Amino acid sequence: MRIREVCAVFAGIVFFWGLGRTASRTDLPDGEAVLRAMHEHYAKDWYDTLTFEQKSITHQGDSAEKIEIWHEALKLPGKLRIDIGQRDAGNGMLVADGTLTRFQNHEVTTSRPFVHMLLVLGFDVYRQTPETTIVQIKGEDFDLAKIHEDTWDGKPVYVVGADKGDLKTKQFWIDKESLLFVRLIEPDSKEPAKINDTRFEDYRRLSVGWVAARVEFYVDGHLVFSEIYSDVKVNPKLDSSLFDAKRFQHQPAKAPAPGTSNVQPEPRKDLRLKDTFLETCSRSR
Repeated sequence: MRIREVCAVFAGIVFFWGLGRTASRTDLPDGEAVLRAMHEHYAKDWYDTLTFEQKSITHQGDSAEKIEIWHEALKLPGKLRIDIGQRDAGNGMLVADGTLTRFQNHEVTTSRPFVHMLLVLGFDVYRQTPETTIVQIKGEDFDLAKIHEDTWDGKPVYVVGADKGDLKTKQFWIDKESLLFVRLIEPDSKEPAKINDTRFEDYRRLSVGWVAARVEFYVDGHLVFSEIYSDVKVNPKLDSSLFDAKRFQHQPAKAPAPGTSNVQPEPRKDLRLKDTFLETCSRSR
């Protein structure tokens, strides 16, 4: 009898403790509170740097998919380097110090002020002050006063930025239990009638923190681009120069092989496509 009583008491403690945790999450009054809870939950359980290989899939309607391997490196908060194809080819993008710079054959093709919302919500939120995150998101015209609950993949989520049933206004979705970012919806920056819907899927537990092993980009309900991550390395040592635009820009291009032309090619479609996705994650200021 004594053992049963002890078990019953223990079960009751666990039950009410769980209710307390759920209630505290349910009572979050607005988007600012959600962002603060995200940061607090992983303040001691998130990485500072991350690298991975990315299988990039461009879905081209009825035609064959285009697949390419990209290499990505993050230094949190706020730094992302993407090498497209061979690392020494000089093709890729750099997000650092609030600027997006795009390169082709080691030459700068685009450089402008930029806030990368997927980087902010999927990674930076856990490694920078909540105040910084709040300022960034408000600056991108998300209404942090609006919040409601919904479900995503059968799990409860917080939806910040829009009223229930509104799938057109800028909004982000956060898993209520794990406090991980799962979805971003917003009108296209160039064609507002089109709705961009980005989803972080297949979260994997790492030695510290988590990573979504698959990211999917939808436009008006159609899947147009997918990213699948592999060879993920947690907290590797990354030199700061890796995120210096001059490293891309000043690295000499290889001499052309005999019989080939040294004329610069037209910007590749997939580079422009990735750039467009970065634009849809946030608008330029």
